[in-house]
Amino acid sequence: MALYKRIRDLREDSDKTQTEVAEFLGTTAQYYGKYEKGERELPFIRAIQLADYYGVSLDYPAERKKFKNSYSLNEDEQNLIYSWQCLSERDKGKVEYLIEQLLEEQAKRK
Repeated sequence: MALYKRIRDLREDSDKTQTEVAEFLGTTAQYYGKYEKGERELPFIRAIQLADYYGVSLDYPAERKKFKNSYSLNEDEQNLIYSWQCLSERDKGKVEYLIEQLLEEQAKRK
């Protein structure tokens, strides 16, 4: 499962050892190593702890997000994205054009 590759990548990107991460989780390096290899199922609470430890969303290790550092969106922004996803490709093009026009006008006013 991809989760195991991602938790290893997160650890390596943070220049942490398995021992350091295991100590944070309150377990042994051997036991933690089994999570990274996919030999042991990672409990949900541990996944939460690791996401907090690395400062990422749970969606990143689960490969529901492509990038580690995604922006946190407020409710209005989430609704806007949902509305965008409901549009046809043609209507998305219209919205993109309008946004470009608005940005150009805003830049002129500055």
